[in-house]
Amino acid sequence: MLHRPRGDPMSAAPITVVSRPLLLAGHEDRLRAEILTVKAAQFRRLVDECERYRALPLAPAHPDASITYLGAAAANLALAYRLTGQEHYLTELRRWLDVAVGYPHWGKAHLPDHDLDAGWLLHGLGLAYSWAGDALPEPERARLRDKLILQGGRLHEFAVASEGGWWASSYWQNHNWICFAGLATAAYAVAAEHPDARAWSDLAKANFDTVLDLLPDDGSNNEGVVYWRYGVPWLVSYLDVLRWAEGTDWFARSAYLRETFWYRLYQAAPDLERIVNHGDCHDRRSGHSVALYYKLAAEYGIGQAQWLARQVADGFFWREAYESGVRPGVRAEAYQELLWFDPTVAEADPQSLPTSRFFPDLGLVVGRTSWQPDATLVSVKAAPGGGHTAWTASAKLDREHGWTTLNAGHQHPDAGSFVILGHGSYLAIDEGYSSRKRTAHHNGVLVDGHGFVNEDRYHVFENLDRQHTAEVLTTTLDGGWVHTVSEIGAMYDPALGVQRLRRHLVMSPAGTVFTVDECVARDPSAFTWLLQTDNPPAAHGDGRYLAQAGSGCLLVTLLEPVDVHTDVITSTVQANPTSSTPALAIVTEQHTLRRTTGPVTAAVFVTVLEPRAWNDTEAGVSTANIRGRTVHLALGRAGRQEHVALHLDGQSIELAAAAGAAQVRGAGFAARTGPDEMSTP
Repeated sequence: MLHRPRGDPMSAAPITVVSRPLLLAGHEDRLRAEILTVKAAQFRRLVDECERYRALPLAPAHPDASITYLGAAAANLALAYRLTGQEHYLTELRRWLDVAVGYPHWGKAHLPDHDLDAGWLLHGLGLAYSWAGDALPEPERARLRDKLILQGGRLHEFAVASEGGWWASSYWQNHNWICFAGLATAAYAVAAEHPDARAWSDLAKANFDTVLDLLPDDGSNNEGVVYWRYGVPWLVSYLDVLRWAEGTDWFARSAYLRETFWYRLYQAAPDLERIVNHGDCHDRRSGHSVALYYKLAAEYGIGQAQWLARQVADGFFWREAYESGVRPGVRAEAYQELLWFDPTVAEADPQSLPTSRFFPDLGLVVGRTSWQPDATLVSVKAAPGGGHTAWTASAKLDREHGWTTLNAGHQHPDAGSFVILGHGSYLAIDEGYSSRKRTAHHNGVLVDGHGFVNEDRYHVFENLDRQHTAEVLTTTLDGGWVHTVSEIGAMYDPALGVQRLRRHLVMSPAGTVFTVDECVARDPSAFTWLLQTDNPPAAHGDGRYLAQAGSGCLLVTLLEPVDVHTDVITSTVQANPTSSTPALAIVTEQHTLRRTTGPVTAAVFVTVLEPRAWNDTEAGVSTANIRGRTVHLALGRAGRQEHVALHLDGQSIELAAAAGAAQVRGAGFAARTGPDEMSTP
């Protein structure tokens, strides 16, 4: 029995703990001491969040939109009451519980009782039952318990019945992690009174046992940064309750969780506030989870995660809270921030880290010119649907069991596509969230007007033949240079006869991006090279186009081929980012610079992309020289000379030596900068 303080209603004496609350047992007294000292800021966050709830109206009937926020609110209020014993928190908790328990189903528009709403509420209300259930009047406590049993049973039954179908076996997908984590939390909360709930936690444990073995070792996420911040917290939420309930610690076992912060950090924009938005991303800002940064810092001793958490909490938090398209968003995680913050982990800023990194499973190559906010960043990726691990493992599982396990609907047909940020602006962009995903909306290549096979739908990789795979062939990250070669020809319909479509991309230490795209087809075809920008690129003569972007701009020099048709079009991209709220729509407009060849069997597109400040108009000189299978590029501007040599087949290559010029070499790549006079190598 958990006893509330009696007597003076203004008293805030701690409650007497007799029960064994989830995640708190054994260190409640320490936590109460810490909220007055080293966790005072996190406690303030919890208190502020609970105060906010008092002004929020609650619908007596299930709204059309998602109700996930009810679960997080219950957990926040219950923790505040548990730690302080203040009656007003319990009073407010009862108001929220009354509404949530009163809804006959959790979720309305999509899979009621069987998807995200149910997972979120089972977790939040399960914690609330464990932390404050004994303080509720007996009829309310029993009503909450019975609702958890009812909803947990419904979700468990669906998971068993749908094995091999939707989220029950979608091991790389946020729905899987959320629903099973919620189911396990509720199971541990009610198992003492409802022994059948052990079947729920056993099923969740078996699921995550598989998940941890199947997640990529490089920590990358095919769903993109936004779904990373939405889904990955549930992996650690589950491991937390597992460790508490069964004494089983799987944190050390997970290479994915140990590495995944680096994926998030390197997908941060140079200002660290915004994101690189490969994949379905609601916007360019929905990327932070202070709580998750705390947890990864605590479990793996990552000082940079601790540092970034403070940057967000002190500088980015409220803009994220108000502008993020993800709900319930960063404010709802107050209880996790308090529980997961480890004050003993020392902060470390990223300045000493390499400025570039390769994530091989997702074929993701990221480089930036520095860790300063005005840096230039390039991010390019090429991998099969879900990444290499998911692509291979799902094929094996599906073949053995007759299942469908790969649900990579948030990944785009964007193999080989790149994003460029610089001078505080998005310069070469990704489409963001899309309900009908098309290669034409990315920085790629079309063949006779066609993009990747199976495109123009939500889930491009669904039931896709395993021959359709893209890969990174080579990567060089050295001396501030970033070089990568990706092969994406197999992503097109075989009827198009594509024999090679290979992108060579280079970024110099100064931020210049050079691309060379070799296109080869069996029959004469029209190849269309694409560049997406926020604003229409304007022609500036001599094959140059300038795309303005606020504080920055992108100067594009089209070098080869010269005999092409060039135009600029406008595209509208639409999306419904959540099936639980059908009326919610995201509509964006972007502009596409296109250059299209006549029917040819082979073409090589050579392009120089210069990120600049918005008012930087100083002329430069870009040249290209194709000699057999070798492409030489050069850029001279503002006293800076950059030379790049690429071999289209990856053979060894080098540049002529120049006094004072350091050369970097990799497979099929050589580059140097120096004070030498501009010349074509």
